[in-house]
Amino acid sequence: MSATDAEPNQPDAESNEVEKADFDALDQNAEAGAAPSDVNLEVVLNVNVNLALEVGRTSISVRELLQLNQGSVVELDRLAGEPLDVLINGTLVARGEVVVVNDKYGIRLTDVISPSERIKQFQ
Repeated sequence: MSATDAEPNQPDAESNEVEKADFDALDQNAEAGAAPSDVNLEVVLNVNVNLALEVGRTSISVRELLQLNQGSVVELDRLAGEPLDVLINGTLVARGEVVVVNDKYGIRLTDVISPSERIKQFQ
C-alpha cells in the first residue's frame, strides 16, 4: 500500500517526528515591563452599556398577569422612599434616589457598590 492509498486519519509511517511549537508570549506588556497604567483604555471608553433603574420586583401568576388592565396596581417588594437599584448590563453597581433635572427624571447616586462586591455577585 502506498502513502497515497493510506486510510484517512492514519499516521504516515514516515511522519512520526515531533517538533516543539514556538509561540510568542501571551502577555507582551509583562515582558516589556509595562505598568497597568500604560494600558490604552481608549478602546473601551466608547462601548455602550445598558443602564437600568429598578424600582422593585414581584412575582405574580399568569392568571394575575392576564387580569391586569389600565389602572391596575401591582405591589412591589420595596418600601416607598427606598433607594432604587442602578444596574449596568444587569449587574447591580449602585443605589440612588429619583430626582428631576430640567423636567426629566434622573437619579442621584447615594451608594456605589465596590468592585469586590460586584465580583461576589457573579459567584
